[in-house]
Amino acid sequence: MQVSDVMTPTVHYVHPEQTLREIAIFMAELDVGALPVGEKNRLVGMITDRDIVIRGLAEGLDADAKVRDVMTPDVKYCYLDEKIDHVAHNMGEIQVRRLPVMNRDKRLVGIVSLGDIATKRGPEAAGDAIQHVSERRESKAAA
Repeated sequence: MQVSDVMTPTVHYVHPEQTLREIAIFMAELDVGALPVGEKNRLVGMITDRDIVIRGLAEGLDADAKVRDVMTPDVKYCYLDEKIDHVAHNMGEIQVRRLPVMNRDKRLVGIVSLGDIATKRGPEAAGDAIQHVSERRESKAAA
């Protein structure tokens, strides 16, 4: 089974210059916790509800701060023709619950989540990845 078999194909972009308030409202309307950030027809980041709270509000930014200030710019992604088991394993290793899905031309074509994998492939397919994502890892500063 490939990523294309389980991914969510509907993708909504946000722009890095939008405000955290705008994105929070948009996330609530869509009932999602993460959105890709696009600029000039390129994927430049991801923003999650956790980014808004931990990197934004907890750091003293207000709701008018920009997405660029809190997004994750180092975007990990997978390809739509990759095998689900491989992608789930990688998600556990890099500790992410969602990945943007790209075609081989590096165009965003969907999002895959551990929930998508568990729902469509079975809980065992996502189980190990969920365990690894949930583990707390030591920061490099502490090592």
